[in-house]
Amino acid sequence: MANPAGTAVVPPEAQPEDTSTPTKVVGTGTPASCTSAALADAVEAGGTITFDCGPEHVTIVLDDTLRIRNNHTAVVLDGGGTVTLSGGGQRRILYLNTCDRALGAGARCQDQTHPRLTLQNLTLADGDATGDTEEGGGAVFARGGGLKVVNSRFLRNRCDENGPDLGGAAVRAFGQKQPVHVVGSTFQNGECSNGGALSSIGTSWVVLNSVFKDNKAIGRGANPARDGEPGGGSGGALYADGNEFTVKIAGTLIEDNHANEGGGAIFFVSNDRSGTMVVDGSTLRRNPSAGFETPGLKGIFFLGATEVTITGSTIE
Repeated sequence: MANPAGTAVVPPEAQPEDTSTPTKVVGTGTPASCTSAALADAVEAGGTITFDCGPEHVTIVLDDTLRIRNNHTAVVLDGGGTVTLSGGGQRRILYLNTCDRALGAGARCQDQTHPRLTLQNLTLADGDATGDTEEGGGAVFARGGGLKVVNSRFLRNRCDENGPDLGGAAVRAFGQKQPVHVVGSTFQNGECSNGGALSSIGTSWVVLNSVFKDNKAIGRGANPARDGEPGGGSGGALYADGNEFTVKIAGTLIEDNHANEGGGAIFFVSNDRSGTMVVDGSTLRRNPSAGFETPGLKGIFFLGATEVTITGSTIE
């Protein structure tokens, strides 16, 4: 799942969680025992969740979106490298929102730093948030709390095709007070108005030793939307907007992504110009921006505090 050429050092906070003593094991050793209902019950209860679905790879097609309760300190889902969670092309896979009172009252809405959701050794495929009232997050929507993704794959996820500021075919992160860590993971064939893989507002990213390939920002009209157009189309792989956030890309391959507007690879706009971006030991190539990009930075549109810091990287 990881970029084989990635050599970025992974800090302790971005390492996999210990799942040696799980709170709940989904399944009793056979694929048939690993049901959507059993998984939903485990997620409802929270804690550390692993799977026992037999020796072969298994796909669990969800009957409903998995919803994280706001009273949990942490929820860890570890698929052991043999589990795919599928939205079946009909629904989002995971939903975390500390401002959603239906999930229990959050202490401080999106200022709340828990629950912290960790997804590791999983594949999340065919999630679809099209038409959902929350803006984006075809596989995962995370507002408030915390999020970490380790050694996982996101394949063929979708969200709405138009909208000036919605996005994140794979992940939409909103108002996170701590960086979202993405480590050793692959994002492929995602499509959304903005952010063919990742999208955020007011959230920092640390992306290490990962791969982004063949993702598309398919909206048109940019942000704010041009007259007569619905808006969107920026950030083929990653769309980051808001104030006071940072993006670090290290040991990562971003290739063959596309944006109808700006940033075929990365769209970064810090509204108050306080945000910074670092690209280290990474390769960005063949990420066309059909509309606009920052001169000298192929596939990147950047408005921030200073110029992008680039070390040991290829951008072409």
